[in-house]
Amino acid sequence: MQQIDSEVFCITRAQIRVLEPVTAVTPFQDATMGPFHTFGLSILTLEDKDGNVGEAPVFNTYINILERCLFPILFHNNGQSYGQLYHLLYWSIRNEGFRGQAAALLGQLDMALHDLAARRSGQPLYKYLNGSRNWTRMYGSGGGTNYSLQELETEIGRFMDAGAGCIKIKVGGDFGTKMAEDVERVKFVRALIGNKVQLAVDANQIWTLAQALEFMDKVAGQDIAWLEEPIHSAAYAEIEKLCKRSAVKIAYGESERTAKMFPALVNAGVTHLQPVPTQLGGIQEWQEVRDLALKNNLDFSSGGYSLYTASLLTTAPDEWPVEYLYSIMYGLEQYFMVHPQWSNGRFILPDIEGLPIRIDWDYWQQNNRILQHHTWTKEDVARYEPAVNM
Repeated sequence: MQQIDSEVFCITRAQIRVLEPVTAVTPFQDATMGPFHTFGLSILTLEDKDGNVGEAPVFNTYINILERCLFPILFHNNGQSYGQLYHLLYWSIRNEGFRGQAAALLGQLDMALHDLAARRSGQPLYKYLNGSRNWTRMYGSGGGTNYSLQELETEIGRFMDAGAGCIKIKVGGDFGTKMAEDVERVKFVRALIGNKVQLAVDANQIWTLAQALEFMDKVAGQDIAWLEEPIHSAAYAEIEKLCKRSAVKIAYGESERTAKMFPALVNAGVTHLQPVPTQLGGIQEWQEVRDLALKNNLDFSSGGYSLYTASLLTTAPDEWPVEYLYSIMYGLEQYFMVHPQWSNGRFILPDIEGLPIRIDWDYWQQNNRILQHHTWTKEDVARYEPAVNM
């Protein structure tokens, strides 16, 4: 049983504020998407009857699921323990699916409630979760497939200056059609970072099994720490074949929306698990994957919104890192007046209640940089009624 399970929430108001996108440090592209020139942030804010608040990032394009499933239960079940409340929230999304964005929205709501609970208890979230330290290791992530060699060198220089012990770059350029260029970029980066820094690569699911094996053969001498999502994340039979033949550790997990799929990945031979807390059905699901990795002596890392995810990594072994997708995530820091600080290969968490983030709402309001603002109270939301969609 987790501490939050016995908490009681009486939520009186929910808000979603969509903030103006910020410019990427370098326009960023991977194997199958991009280039991303800007990146935005939407925040869910929950307020209880005593004025306590909790906040978390949220997908603002799926408000209908919040209004039909989650908010009706949240507003009309005040006074229940969170263990009971979460049970109702969880099963309300059954028909929307536990493997899609409804599950991620449940996880985002869950994170906001954890933030609220930790704030009103006067504790940083990492302490509320029984984390043992106020820092987590990070690895530098980026190396877009569209980067020139000079842009690669500039970004990697930032990672090296910040003490990153691992650097990850994208491969699979132009929908997997530029393998020779991918191989040369891997060799270029290895030459830049030397042998004391780990090098990982991420293909964003673009290759076939044969192509993934061909790539690994061509970079065999480059000491790859892990190969991330080389083939489609739903192709479990192919993933198993790849893992059996690969000398490189294979990483999956970012595309999953439920912890219940991770044992299948482990059975397929995946040796590096990568759950994203704001993509799963809640913090406890993320912890299930953490514990699965511990039990099976697997590698583990976690990304998403890095500055939020950092709190959770404090509950894991200290060598397990948070991913920092620098080109995109760095720009988001201008939203915050308090956030974790990147130093000597670590994120150091500030000693504040709840999540290690504070948004300067006055700044965003005064400068007209809140693009949308939605508010709900109990009066705005009917009681939950299960819906069958045909």
